[in-house]
Amino acid sequence: MAGMNKPAGHTCSQFRSHLGCILLLLFCLAPANAQQREATLSVQVLDAAGNAPLEGVQVAIRECRCGGITDRDGRYSRVLPQGSYSVEFFYLGFQGVQRQVDLRESVDLVVRMQEQAEELSEVVLRARRIAENLESPQMGALELEMQEIKKIPMAAGEFDVLRGMTLLPGVNNAGEISNGLSVRGGSLDQNLILYDYAPVFNPTHLFGLFSVFTPEVISQVDLYRANIPARFGGRTSSVLDVKTRNPFPSKFKLNGGVGLVSSRLAIETPLIKDKLNLSLGGRAGFTDFLLPLFSERLDNTRARFHDATMKLLWLAGENDQVALTGFYSWDFYQLDLITRIQDINAANNQYKFRTLNGTLAWTHVLDDSSTLRNILVASDYQPENIFPEAESDNEIRYNSSVRYLSLNSEYQRFVGEGLDWYAGLQAARYRIAPGSLDPGSGNSINPVELQSEHSYEFGAYANLNWSPLENLSLSAGLRLNHFVLVGPFSQPAFDPDTGNLIATTFFEDGAGVKTYNGLEPRLGLNYSLGEFTSVKASYARLNQYLQNLYNTTTPLPTSRWKTSDPLIGPQQSDAFGLGIYQGLADNEMEISLEGYYRASRNNLTYKAGADFFLEPYLQREVIQADGKAYGVELSFRKPEGKVNGWLNYTYARSFLRSNGTGLRERINDNDWYPSEFDRPHVFNSTVNFEGDLYNTWSFNFTLQSGRPYSAPNSVFRYQDIDIPIFLDRNNARLRPYHRLDFSWTVRYGKKLDRRWVGDWTFTIYNVYGRRNPFNLFYSQRQGGEFGDIFLESPLGAYELSVLNSPLFAITYNFSFD
Repeated sequence: MAGMNKPAGHTCSQFRSHLGCILLLLFCLAPANAQQREATLSVQVLDAAGNAPLEGVQVAIRECRCGGITDRDGRYSRVLPQGSYSVEFFYLGFQGVQRQVDLRESVDLVVRMQEQAEELSEVVLRARRIAENLESPQMGALELEMQEIKKIPMAAGEFDVLRGMTLLPGVNNAGEISNGLSVRGGSLDQNLILYDYAPVFNPTHLFGLFSVFTPEVISQVDLYRANIPARFGGRTSSVLDVKTRNPFPSKFKLNGGVGLVSSRLAIETPLIKDKLNLSLGGRAGFTDFLLPLFSERLDNTRARFHDATMKLLWLAGENDQVALTGFYSWDFYQLDLITRIQDINAANNQYKFRTLNGTLAWTHVLDDSSTLRNILVASDYQPENIFPEAESDNEIRYNSSVRYLSLNSEYQRFVGEGLDWYAGLQAARYRIAPGSLDPGSGNSINPVELQSEHSYEFGAYANLNWSPLENLSLSAGLRLNHFVLVGPFSQPAFDPDTGNLIATTFFEDGAGVKTYNGLEPRLGLNYSLGEFTSVKASYARLNQYLQNLYNTTTPLPTSRWKTSDPLIGPQQSDAFGLGIYQGLADNEMEISLEGYYRASRNNLTYKAGADFFLEPYLQREVIQADGKAYGVELSFRKPEGKVNGWLNYTYARSFLRSNGTGLRERINDNDWYPSEFDRPHVFNSTVNFEGDLYNTWSFNFTLQSGRPYSAPNSVFRYQDIDIPIFLDRNNARLRPYHRLDFSWTVRYGKKLDRRWVGDWTFTIYNVYGRRNPFNLFYSQRQGGEFGDIFLESPLGAYELSVLNSPLFAITYNFSFD
């Protein structure tokens, strides 16, 4: 969705739901509640100190010699014959609890466990329990739960994972339309994005406005930015770990929402009582009718998408749990803003994306203190470009794919008070098809098949969490990576002076082409200065063997995925961090100050005038540059109360420097220059006013420095055409970006009183209609247009904005239990 092109400084400003049919079908399929002499025992286990749910608590029921473990929400449920039961709860570091339950009818039991000793297992920051941030050696970790994300006002009323993350300190994107995150100055491809352990290579819908994760099935989202846990590898900037909710329903549940942009539906139901449970969520968006409302230029723009997540949970035994997660995402959009790519004369540009992921996880509890987890992951990402030829029925198609397969086995043990560790092995395979061009019935373009790449990555890792002193805790990890590129592969050789191809060396199928080894130490330290104050330090080294190459602001389907080879080494970074954290008002609020510095090598960027489309030897179009990023993040958080939310300010810089000798390889004469994600000043705030049980008002405001862009240094006139000459990269900056959003949620119905609960959410995105620039480009002026602006300049500078006015939306969300 783009606005009309305007001069710089003067930027221009039947949806029918089949929900009833779907509901009727689901109700018919739902298992009936048989009238048996049985009842459901439902428990939720909480930490008595902060009412945080406890995951992994052992639940033992004596009389039936049965039990299980609690899920991420601290919940466990089982259907039992009516009678009296003795239920025991065990969790390392907490005092055991025993409860007598008279189960004559279904019972909801809340159990609060007292801490026995400080627990220093792997910890992620939970917004609702600030004390964990003070005690944990894990630095730079952030979590947003779906309850928080749903409160944040979003474009078109769609609550969204990635958009919520960009309001946290150190997290940005490339603009209103951007398919990814930039974390602490890193590029979009330097983030490992996982959805139930499976990598997601394109995490967005609708030009980058929304993430692909099915909202109704998400449990929590963890972002690691500093000493990333040793179980994660393969990216140099951050890890975004999105987890789905384990289904533990005792009966059929239904929830979803209907909105302008998309509609959602999710179900949870037991398939076999106490053995097999199912959760299934889906979302579909048809926005063709909305796009022309933004601009007349979008009359021929089309966009559709859908995604679905399925999870089967099999309680195989008292100590075994098997989960199968399937994820599917599909996008289509059409643009007529760019109608020519290389020698292809197209009426418009059409893009398709398809992601198909599967995760099989088996967790086996060996004893009260140790577990073994085995995870098999498959991921298949297939983007496609379609070019309908002008004045013809022929379509030219360009296809590519990234296929990923991995197996991971991890053993975790809690040794005693203040000591636990885990170790694991991981093997992964990449199959990358960079592109094939099918000209269809046309004869003006020849078919092209680019050489595919095959590679393997093996990892061994271990992580120790230890508290040697009462006020000192540490997390130390080590990861060893072994990467190998195998044939078939054609290795090019280029003339150092001209850059022309002079020879190729061919490697047979399965032959080793290039091997890289990487040792990655990780360390986090936490020193408590008092009950409510702590200081942390961190260090992490990371290597990256897979990268995404693009020479636009955000990756389009024409971007290329590439593994390391003999000419392109793996990216590597060393990240250092130091922070102080202070709990306020008996730990109901927190203020923190974190500083970081990250030095990186072999950052992949493009040479001047690079064109990746159909390029058989990508190596001659790219160079590898050094990088540095540093900054300070000041954050205030209040997760609870009638007024809650967070404020944060970040000062951050991100630079690159080339080391080439040739003209095309010397970017900005090999001096440090701002990267595309250099935003010196960023301020974010989210404030929620929960006036009563029925109304919540939410505001968020963001203000940040404008993104760097390249301005021409001069103009060259050739055959009556004015051609801009770019000598420097990112030598100018767009106007500052700022935006205010508002939402009002009205709830009705209570779970205790009625099975159907709903709410209406009214959202205004970009309240005061700020025309934030997305990009700026130059074009030869036609006659004397805009003479009062451009004066005698042969070129006109035009801003492209995404939203030119406030965006209103209303969404209805519902839940049936």
